[in-house]
Amino acid sequence: MTTFHVVQYPTRPDATAENTRLVRAVYDELAQRHPAGFRYATLLLGETEFLHLAVSDAGPAPLPDLPAFQAFQRDLASRVTAPPRRSEATIIGNHRLI
Repeated sequence: MTTFHVVQYPTRPDATAENTRLVRAVYDELAQRHPAGFRYATLLLGETEFLHLAVSDAGPAPLPDLPAFQAFQRDLASRVTAPPRRSEATIIGNHRLI
């Protein structure tokens, strides 16, 4: 069963670049590991709001096991202005995006 997870949070304006750098490091590690059945996208909404979409086709997402993701999470609380909002999502419509 495919599971969709959405995480959204605002960063402090002076922390957006650092958050972006840490997110890109996660993608670099994902590119090296190529985890099967996992798709992931991160969008920057406006200048400070991040939206992460993770799709797992088989089992839990591999993110917690990645050193780059652990580094990203380590000081997240110091970069955000509100706690991340996590939710599962259901696709209602999709035109070649997911």
